[in-house]
Amino acid sequence: MVAPLSAWPWENLGFFKYLLYGPFVAKVLYSRFHDHEDQSHDDGSWCLHLLIICALRGLIHQLWSSYNNMLFLTRNRRILQQAVGFRQIDSEWDWDNFIILQALIASMASYMFPFLENLPLWNAKGFIAVLTLHMAVSEPLYYWVHRFVHGSHYLFTHYHSLHHSSPVPHPFTAGYATFLEHLMLSVVIGIPMLGASVMGYGSISMIYAYVLIFDFLRCLGHCNVEVVPYQIFEAIPFARYLLYTPTYHSLHHTEMGTNFCLFMPLFDALWKTLDGNSWQLQKEISSKLEKHGRVPDFVFLAHVVDVSAALHAPFVFRSFASLPFSTRLFLLPVWPITFSVLLVMWTLSKTFLYSFYQLRGRLHQTWAVPRCGFQYFLPFAREGINKHIEEAILRADKLGVKVISLAALNKNEALNGGGTLFVNKHPNLKVRVVHGNTLTAAVILNDLPKDVDEVFLSGATSKLGRAIALYLCRKRVRVLMLTLSAERFQKIQKEAPVDCQSYLVQVTKYQAARNCKTWIVGKWITPREQSWAPPGTHFHQFVVPPILSFRRDCTYGDLAAMRLPDDVQGLGCCEYTMERGVVHACHAGGVVHLLEGWSHHEVGALDVERIDLVWEAALKHGLKPVSSPNKV
Repeated sequence: MVAPLSAWPWENLGFFKYLLYGPFVAKVLYSRFHDHEDQSHDDGSWCLHLLIICALRGLIHQLWSSYNNMLFLTRNRRILQQAVGFRQIDSEWDWDNFIILQALIASMASYMFPFLENLPLWNAKGFIAVLTLHMAVSEPLYYWVHRFVHGSHYLFTHYHSLHHSSPVPHPFTAGYATFLEHLMLSVVIGIPMLGASVMGYGSISMIYAYVLIFDFLRCLGHCNVEVVPYQIFEAIPFARYLLYTPTYHSLHHTEMGTNFCLFMPLFDALWKTLDGNSWQLQKEISSKLEKHGRVPDFVFLAHVVDVSAALHAPFVFRSFASLPFSTRLFLLPVWPITFSVLLVMWTLSKTFLYSFYQLRGRLHQTWAVPRCGFQYFLPFAREGINKHIEEAILRADKLGVKVISLAALNKNEALNGGGTLFVNKHPNLKVRVVHGNTLTAAVILNDLPKDVDEVFLSGATSKLGRAIALYLCRKRVRVLMLTLSAERFQKIQKEAPVDCQSYLVQVTKYQAARNCKTWIVGKWITPREQSWAPPGTHFHQFVVPPILSFRRDCTYGDLAAMRLPDDVQGLGCCEYTMERGVVHACHAGGVVHLLEGWSHHEVGALDVERIDLVWEAALKHGLKPVSSPNKV
């Protein structure tokens, strides 16, 4: 049975909970477009202030979340090394419920205390009053209520344990609590503001400042990054009792019998609940700015597909990144801002780290080159892109990374020969460079129907196309290879066993596949070119970006991908359009390369003989095909 006041009244409303702001919006609009004869009541300004404050509170939490997830800035000063996983993200999805609750309470307060509607814009005495009341009332009140809740088995189990169920502190965790807890927190935050106003010192600026600073400090405490320099406490020792730090509060989540304060450790010190390791641990973490953190075993070097997809990074919108990417309406207003940021990043041209997870005790990280997909097809951009990929490889080599896997366009044949350029230029690399295309080929081949006897293959002379064609012809499958180059076709055909060469057929037009229902697409095709496929055709593909699903009488496969093992930890973002826990096959190929301990580089042309070997190794380590295997 659910404990009283533990669930939120609007828990089942989902996104429609934001309609609770509707009366505020209506009141503001009404007051702006209608003259009031009776000015004794709220003229809409109070509701307007509430809406502005709610928006600013949400923004503060979002900015702290973005900073917390900017691993390229914060990785060396993270308090807990775990990453936030999907389960925690889903649990904290409605972290902003408390903002709605306190807006409703503030609205009711305006009717109970009409003088709140006529507060002046500024009153310097109000800031002194609200600070005094906070230190004298709110801080000790929160401390004792918080400590009492921890000491009560019933209250902790049915209410406060929800907040502590988040394994990794995050700014959104600050708002993740039961309805009853936020009712009590509303009293804590309301006493100083109401008290100062009752004394005649209240002001609009005081309310804005107190509420926003309150949220700022709550986010600071729940941030998993130590942001307070230890030098401040060494210069002013008493300052450590006036303001807590992320490290200080994180100890409360790991050692729950200590550090109960709201913002001021002074009260923990007075009542002897201060963790003795607080200052030393804070100094150790704060001093790591110039040091390298834990070195990853594996790095996947990704790239941005387009401007909208750049918003799918976890440090932008955590909830959006935790779902497969799709174009949403809310992306349109921020598109110009995103494009401007990308221009700055292109100018700075720094590879950045944006996510990580752990598998079998090994750290896997995703680095990204700040380049959009279209740039890879600009001839003048080729040298610059290769330079940044090379820098990322050398950086990984210097850090001691064991395997670095290149994402789709970062290993483009025309760009760098599938990574061959870097291996040849730096023959003494300790890090293994992997394009992962062997597993990509294996995934595509194992997704084909068992009884297939003919396939149509575009992009037939690419690395993947060549390997797929040679593999299939050995299985006595007829392959219609779309290419205008007879020379390149013949070169591939000669690689096949003599008795299998007849199964490779060169075609130069899409019309040649009008009777073939199995298409393997390795080159982007237009809706007009798709029209030559017969009804019932299934489009397998290894092209970036994926082709448009134009034909309703045909089916379209996703890009080659595999599902990570069940014991993966800390995975909290989806890889582009992939489902949760699913990564592109080239990413998975690098993971397998690491887990198998292979010492060779996987660059350039694919070794057809290794396709089955890599496939079996992937299955052995718990990676699973996204669709049912139908090996030919």
